[in-house]
Amino acid sequence: MSNIYESAEATLGFISSPCLAKVELRVASRGISDRDALSKPDPCVVLKMQSHGQWFEVDRTEVIRSSSSPVFSKILLVDYYFEEVQRLRFELHDISSGNNGLRDADFLGALECTLGQVSVSFDGSVLDQMGSVCETFCLFQIVSQRKLTKALLKQGNTSGKSSITVTAEELSGNDDYVELSFSARKLDDKDFFSKSDPFLEIFRLNDDGTESLVHRTETIMNNLSPVWKSFKVSLNTLCSGDHDRELKCTVWDWDSNGKHDFIGEFQTTFKEMRIEQEGKQLQWECINPKYQMKKKNYRNSGVVILNHCKIIKMYSFLDYIMGGCQIQFTVAIDFTASNGDPRNSCSLHYIHPYQPNEYLKALVAALCSMPQMKVSHDFAVNFDEDNPECAGIQGVVEAYQNCLPKIQLYGPTNIAPIIQKVALSASEEMHTKEAMEYFILLILTDGVITDMADTREAIVHASHLPMSVIIVGVGNADFTDMQILDGDDGILRSPKGEPVLRDIVQFVPFKDFKHASPAALAKSVLAEVPNQVVDYYNAKGIKPKSPANIQSPVPAC
Repeated sequence: MSNIYESAEATLGFISSPCLAKVELRVASRGISDRDALSKPDPCVVLKMQSHGQWFEVDRTEVIRSSSSPVFSKILLVDYYFEEVQRLRFELHDISSGNNGLRDADFLGALECTLGQVSVSFDGSVLDQMGSVCETFCLFQIVSQRKLTKALLKQGNTSGKSSITVTAEELSGNDDYVELSFSARKLDDKDFFSKSDPFLEIFRLNDDGTESLVHRTETIMNNLSPVWKSFKVSLNTLCSGDHDRELKCTVWDWDSNGKHDFIGEFQTTFKEMRIEQEGKQLQWECINPKYQMKKKNYRNSGVVILNHCKIIKMYSFLDYIMGGCQIQFTVAIDFTASNGDPRNSCSLHYIHPYQPNEYLKALVAALCSMPQMKVSHDFAVNFDEDNPECAGIQGVVEAYQNCLPKIQLYGPTNIAPIIQKVALSASEEMHTKEAMEYFILLILTDGVITDMADTREAIVHASHLPMSVIIVGVGNADFTDMQILDGDDGILRSPKGEPVLRDIVQFVPFKDFKHASPAALAKSVLAEVPNQVVDYYNAKGIKPKSPANIQSPVPAC
């Protein structure tokens, strides 16, 4: 399985999706064997990531001289992706004195794992039973600070009593938003026949001396004491997370020809703006430097007032997962007659003795980055109505293969009922305060659905719930209607005209990924899920629980 990593793309030319979060990795080791009786090792840890089956170095720690139990101060920064299984390899090397290269270094052992495994907190003995590399992305037990300790392996064997510990922590703090509201008083009049039409611009001053426009307000027509609408902006955008970074604010008189007249400017910082939260109303004199130099009695060109400054905490996908949010995954498979008789080799459901059919390929690829703890499907493909759940990806595959000889395919292709079924569970979860659950429905289908109106209605209803729908089109049918459901090209509406509250549908045609790696499909299928989870909970004002209050079950990887 190939994986793409942003940290390698600069040198390797890989294309990567935006990372979900950045994770800091801190490394320590214990019990490193001495090279000889007279000296201790000079250890260094090299972090590698796997892509296209090969390992590439992305970072390394400093060399600590003469230490058999080093604690490295260098933090290794890794981009976290929800839709990829990110394989890590921590290599411990003994660097000879005066040489920081690896050519002449002694290899002491390595730890291989996934970033998901590093992000899990549970007993090390359980990890030993799981093996050095966990094939799944175990997301459910992530806590605020995670630690993994394993024996070092050298050529497949344990390297003495040596062990390595990796601690992972999400790098956050710049994802919050701030809500700001400005007004002005007694601005200069720049128009002959009317009053000025003012608007305000805010610029961030960058380290290289350049300026970045942060926000431009609306124009208030014919008003020298405007009150602009409040607006929200991320702290990343406003000040790059640096509360002391200078911000330049300029006020202009709007002109229809685009040659706006400069009224004045002032500088501030977000740190200064926050004083307003303490009950002090801030105001700045709006200064026109030219007037200030030429006019002896010049005071200002008006006053700009900060009416409101409020920090809005924006929680990340990892925050919710850390807080115990459970992802309930439901798989729905299209068994309509349009797929063809499974006994016929032309059928999309035909079980070939030597290679998987397209449904199996799509199923495994779409699930390859999903946790294996709670994969389930709503209808009883395993013929157990009381317990339709399957144990992991293999359980779903086996249930699918076993049911085909026992069923007869028929039509029509209706997907509204399965959406409504999962939506019912999601609706019940909304009224439960004990746990947070988010529902993902994966639908594999071969063609055009026959209940489009009901499906649109069901999706609009589901957009109000903790739920996402992923549709994978199998075969070469016309999937135009599926693209409409996706909503990327416009707002999906119910037959009555009600718009979706948020975009919850992702459609992917499997034919576009026939010759790609399974990870490529998984990446496309799952790319929108984290943002959909965050959008739902943030819109509802639901905060993640404290990780300290979450009891992490042991995963069955």
